[in-house]
Amino acid sequence: MDIWQIDKLILFLLFVIPGFISLKFYELIVPNEYKESSKQLIDAITYSCINYAILFIPIIYIETIKKNNAINSCVYYLFYLFVFLIAPVIWALIFKWLRKREFFQKIAPHPTQKPWDYVFQQRKPYWVKITLKNGQIVGGKYAEKSFASSSPAKEQIYLEESWILNDRGGFERKKNDSEGIIIMDDQISLIEFRKFQRS
Repeated sequence: MDIWQIDKLILFLLFVIPGFISLKFYELIVPNEYKESSKQLIDAITYSCINYAILFIPIIYIETIKKNNAINSCVYYLFYLFVFLIAPVIWALIFKWLRKREFFQKIAPHPTQKPWDYVFQQRKPYWVKITLKNGQIVGGKYAEKSFASSSPAKEQIYLEESWILNDRGGFERKKNDSEGIIIMDDQISLIEFRKFQRS
């Protein structure tokens, strides 16, 4: 049996592409561990089947009116463009929204796996104090020009301003000529966030 015969290839694509689009789009909007595409084949087929199950009635309706020649060809092809490419993206967005709802978290975990990603994906400004593993405390401003890595990358943070801390642990002043500071994951012991107030 030749799986590369055109009818078998089309059948394969029909049951892989929509689910694969859902998976890849969901990976873009929800930080997660990287998985090789070859290991996601069963998941892609499953999500494709879910896609068709949700759209079963519209598909039957479209096919029925097509048999009666009561539909424009352009509308027909646009409908299947929606089924194969757009609907899978919509399901991923809905699933992400559901997973963040409190009632849904009783049966499924929050989509964001790490507190690091949960805090930094909100893009809120903070005054930040970072205790390094060697005991040194570094302070700075995390705001619009700052950046923090997201999963699956290792935890790293760029503070756009590095500040000198006083004896009480308060933010005294910005370091002269500082263009910020990058702190690597293997150096960080803990991070303290303080409400951002412009000094």
